[in-house]
Amino acid sequence: MLFDSHSHTEFSGDSEMKAQDAMAAAEKLGLGLVFTEHLDLDYPGEIDFTFNPDEYWHTYEHLRGSRLRLGVEVGMQASTCDRSREFTEWLPFDLVIGAIHMVDGQDIYYKEAYGNLTKAEFYHKYYQSMAANVRSHTFIDVLAHIDYIARYAPYENPEVEYGSFQEDIDEVLRAVIETDTVLELNTRRLGSRRALKELVPIYTRYRELGGRYVTLGSDAHTADAIGAHFAVAVDFAEALGLQPVTFCGRLRESCQK
Repeated sequence: MLFDSHSHTEFSGDSEMKAQDAMAAAEKLGLGLVFTEHLDLDYPGEIDFTFNPDEYWHTYEHLRGSRLRLGVEVGMQASTCDRSREFTEWLPFDLVIGAIHMVDGQDIYYKEAYGNLTKAEFYHKYYQSMAANVRSHTFIDVLAHIDYIARYAPYENPEVEYGSFQEDIDEVLRAVIETDTVLELNTRRLGSRRALKELVPIYTRYRELGGRYVTLGSDAHTADAIGAHFAVAVDFAEALGLQPVTFCGRLRESCQK
């Protein structure tokens, strides 16, 4: 069974999705599901991107099983690494995802985070931070949405363009492989041909450097986004010789169609 290994319920500060709605949507699609609630410590805005792990476990543990796993998405920053590690060790999570949501302590969702930097300058900082944090956050299982910045960057063309950032992206891919971290294929933007085109050389290079596995994750915050563009993602992975996996008890499991 394929798993949507990246989703957010109402335990995440930016989601109101009900667990039962998410599970019903996944079951309708024949998918397993992993809840990966946000943990972004020291977040500078008004939203609280933390959650009570004991309450989370008490609320959802009875749902956990062959079709549902419980995880966390850690916002990676050098200053919060040790505290994030302690959080992930508090409970027997099935999956720990690492992600870069902030650069220099500012949320890259907001255009103010980019200051007066050019696209080349900011994307360099973004990928430098990503590579360094993958190497320091040795407790993560998966690196989420390598192309996250393309969702929100305020430049005329926010696409990643591997050819323009090859050295920086290769350093991220090497960090992923050296730390035995799995690279997520985030499906959120796979409905865009342009996004798909830009992702192909990144994942091709991942395979060339020794990467073998990907998790598939919709990053759903609403039930109707569960499993978004999974057919495209499966074909994408198959064409590049990458095996879709998920995690249970922090152990990698192969997924089949």
